[in-house]
Amino acid sequence: MNHRKLVVGLTIGGSAWALMRGQLRWFREQGWDVTLVTSPGERAKQTADREGVPVRGIPMHRGLSPAKDVVALMRWVLLLRKERPDAVNVGTPKAALLGGIAAWLTGVKRRLYVVRGLRLEGSTGPTARLLWAMEWLSHKLATDVLYVSRSLAQEAERRGLTMPGKSWLIGSGSSNGVDAEKVRARAGTVDAAELRSRLGLGAEDFVVGFIGRIAADKGVEMILDAAANPQLPANATFLLIGSTDDPALAARVSAQPDRIRAVGWTDDVWGHLAIMDVLCLPTRREGFPNVVLEAAAVGVPTITTRATGAIDSVVPEVTGLLVDVDDADAMTQAIRRLASDPELASTLGQAAQRRVDEEFRPEQIWSGVAEILSGEPAPVHAARFTTKGDRS
Repeated sequence: MNHRKLVVGLTIGGSAWALMRGQLRWFREQGWDVTLVTSPGERAKQTADREGVPVRGIPMHRGLSPAKDVVALMRWVLLLRKERPDAVNVGTPKAALLGGIAAWLTGVKRRLYVVRGLRLEGSTGPTARLLWAMEWLSHKLATDVLYVSRSLAQEAERRGLTMPGKSWLIGSGSSNGVDAEKVRARAGTVDAAELRSRLGLGAEDFVVGFIGRIAADKGVEMILDAAANPQLPANATFLLIGSTDDPALAARVSAQPDRIRAVGWTDDVWGHLAIMDVLCLPTRREGFPNVVLEAAAVGVPTITTRATGAIDSVVPEVTGLLVDVDDADAMTQAIRRLASDPELASTLGQAAQRRVDEEFRPEQIWSGVAEILSGEPAPVHAARFTTKGDRS
């Protein structure tokens, strides 16, 4: 077998753990010689062990740190000169920027940038201009750019980031898909009554789940507003799974114990899906929220916003419900609608499960990535996103 060398870069090990589940192993099984590059740490090692690939640690800082970034860039260049890969696949902002520059400097033939979101959304002033410049450079130096959702590609085009001849989409979106059978297998082993009891939830409670960072850009204020809304059904309780670095927001969450159960982060997210009646994702921006696919795998419908990325994750009125960004009243009414109509909630959940089984199998996504990295002239799974430059 002709082994081709692939270097995959993400900024931190936690991102590699969450975003590349099964993908690196699949590429290795397809004959690629895969190396993971990420910031050193336990998650990096765990990811490498799970995927069966070597990991090279390069400390990369998510924030702005010019001196440390120069050191990291030099280490990237030295690594790529040593490895001499046929292709690189970089994602998350700092790894995309540093890995992309290094790959360009060292002449790597295929340089794929996987865009999983735009940090500049919601930013203003000098910060927004700096983030735009970083994104533009990451786009410019890549030979191929894969957007994980159509609305994300459209937002990038609106902001002048897309470039003719190099923009891609795969299927209905997502960077990794979801192994629905594994999600169902884990959720199916959970004693739902026992878990509800342990979390202070009754059998009659309508559990509205949230999974993600407890942060403003995830729209957690909408949950706080909805929890205080007298229109919220009496039996509706929010179950928040996620960590936070915002003490003020955490304090507001803790101040509503009757309506909100915040359990922090857990590695057993799939197990907790077993007790959710609906997933609520009031986000302000996404790339493509994989948690919606995980919920769909066990037949849990989603209420989310029309934000970039999130809007692609459900088919409105078919697999879930959409509300406007920051519209807590609309979200409250959507929760009320599903809580009062179990048949509708079940119908949406079943349709969501069918969609994830048909459109988001990991092998479909991975095959598309492989086609792009290989420079396939007639890809089956990947499709061009036609930019204004392509149309002119």
